[in-house]
Parts: sequence; structure tokens; C-alpha cells
Amino acid sequence: MKIAVIYGGKSGEHEISLLSASSVVRNIDSTKHMIILIGIAKNGRWYLQNNSLLQKLQQDSDYVLEIFADEKKEVSVTPGGGMYAFSANGEPFQADIVFPVLHGTFGEDGTIQGLLEMADIPYVGCGVMASSITMDKDITKKLWRQAGLQVVPSVTMTRTDISDSGQYDKVIADAVEKLGFPLFVKPCCAGSSVGATKAGDLRSLSGALLDAFHWDNKVLIEKAVTAHEVECSVIGNSITSPVNDEVQKVRAFIPGEIIPSHEFYDYDAKYTDPNGAALKIPADIPAETEKKLRAVAVKAYETVNASGLSRVDFFVDKNSGEIFLNEINTLPGFTSISMFPKLCNASGIGFTKLIELLLNEAVLRYKAHASLQTSR
Repeated sequence: MKIAVIYGGKSGEHEISLLSASSVVRNIDSTKHMIILIGIAKNGRWYLQNNSLLQKLQQDSDYVLEIFADEKKEVSVTPGGGMYAFSANGEPFQADIVFPVLHGTFGEDGTIQGLLEMADIPYVGCGVMASSITMDKDITKKLWRQAGLQVVPSVTMTRTDISDSGQYDKVIADAVEKLGFPLFVKPCCAGSSVGATKAGDLRSLSGALLDAFHWDNKVLIEKAVTAHEVECSVIGNSITSPVNDEVQKVRAFIPGEIIPSHEFYDYDAKYTDPNGAALKIPADIPAETEKKLRAVAVKAYETVNASGLSRVDFFVDKNSGEIFLNEINTLPGFTSISMFPKLCNASGIGFTKLIELLLNEAVLRYKAHASLQTSR
């Protein structure tokens, strides 16, 4: 197959996408597939990249993908174009499937998924609705609560609230009364802990909110839980998977634990500090807790109609052993130190095999969707 790997993007996680895409491309089986690189610049414009970047990746293990904004290679997308939906310099080029290695806004929020649906081309990962819902931590929590799943207690604040001093004070008072200090403040629709801050008092809470509102118009104020930070990789199609289908069945893998050396697992600990956190696989939790956690991960995945892949994050209370869902990432990190591929590997599915599974699942999901009647 000709695989179009799309990376970069107009989000605060642009640089992480470059790292993830580099790892993905290195692990695609080049004996089976041809790789086409499409880079999205920070201003949101798409550019077809030269094949010389693939050679650099193969020759230099430290090389990270770049984006060259050559106007002659600017990419356009034709709705309904199928495998010839993409073109550069007025010339269509073939792409049988898309692997969008994009994190955060405009990549993980349903926008590019909608574009690819309109273009009529298979793509790896969750569909439009699941991507859109799970990008919003507030909406995701509401759905999980309705499904009977336990989430970290929280209060939501919007930009409308901060424009009214009386309402702002009311939301702050409500959060402190219900949750107490310390608190975590995070944008509802951002990932990789961008804009996330721990607040220990009212003054630091105000500063944390100010920072979070730089990234989003809706912010989550969460209770800080003294807990093991545990993550679980999940793959499969929760909507159309036939029973016992090895490619599409939903399955959760061995959970791993994040042990940060920073105060919490922030952006720097995840991506810039090589000693920012230790990854413990399997997680240091009892066997019965692990079994329950994996079952909850599957239910959380299925509740939001996820497909392809996701990483489901938990807090396991160190005192009570209670399991709290934290969030779900529908396009988790694929860097060399990222938990998602490491957890799959620990369960016997290496990086190259994992990518092949995701590609095959995407094609089958596309075929199931394409078989539906769209007109009378």
C-alpha cells in the first residue's frame, strides 16, 4: 500500500508530532509499503515532502522529521477523490491509506478525520465523533459517568465564567469546597499536559487558570489524587468488529506505570527531560486490580465508540486502591520513549507488527463503512 503519513500540525504539540512520526515511519514495513510524507506547517498549510527525508531517517537514528514549505509542493485535497484525493502542484498522487500522526488540535479532535471522510480515503485511528468527544475532557468525563465509570472529581470553568467576576468567584469557591487543595488545572481540549499546572492555594490557582486559558476556552479543575499513574494501551474497532476477529477485536494490553521525577508528569517530563519519568511495565498494582483496570479500559474505549487505537490513563489510589479514569488519548505518542508502543510490545506486539495491525484495521473499518447505503 501507499501510506501517506501526515505529521506536524497547527497545535501546541507540533514538535511531538515530528518525533512520533519519525518513529512511525522508521517502523513501517518498507518491503510491503511505500511511504509518502505530508508535513503540516504551524500555520496549517500542507506540503508534500521530498523522499530524501526517508533516506535521512534510515541513515541517521537521531534524525527527526522536518517540514519544508515548498509552495510548488503545497497539498490540496479533493472531496470524494479517494486514493487520488491528494494533489501537489496541480498533479494528483496516489495514497491508499492515511496515517495521521498528529497530536492535539486539528489532528486529534475530529477535524482531519472529517476531512479524510469527505475525501473518501481510509485512515488510521478513531473516527470523527470519537475523536471530537475525547478531545474534550469535560464531555468525556460526563459520558463515562453516565456509563457508570469512576472518574477523577472535577469542576469545569469556561471563558464566560471568567468574564463575570461574580460567576468566577462562585466557580472557584465551588471547586475549593468540593475538591480541596491541591488541585490540577488543565485545558479541556489540549494534550501532552500542555497548560497543565498543580495549584496548592488560591493564588497559584489563579495563575494556573490564567495559563490554562491561553490554550483553551474551557478549563478543568481536578482534585489531586495521591495515586499510581497507570496507562493502558487499547486497540480494535468497538463498532463493527466481528466476534473473535484478530485484527479488529477490542483488547487492552498490560498496563504500565508512570513514575515522574518532576512534581507531576508534565510536558517536560514527557518529552524534553530524558530523566523526567521512569516507565514501569507492568505497573506495580495487584493482579486483581490489573484485571479490573484492563476491563475498565475496554469499557471506557467502547463507551466513546473508539476504533483503531487509544491510550487510556488512570489513577489508582495508593491508599484505597480505587481506580479513577483520568483521560483517553486517541492519537497517543509514538516516540521512542512513549508508553503506547512500549505497552503493546510488552504484550508481544512489536512496533512494526502494531503498525501493520492498525493499517489493516483501518482498511476493514473503511470497507464496513463504505458498504452502507447513502441514498435511496
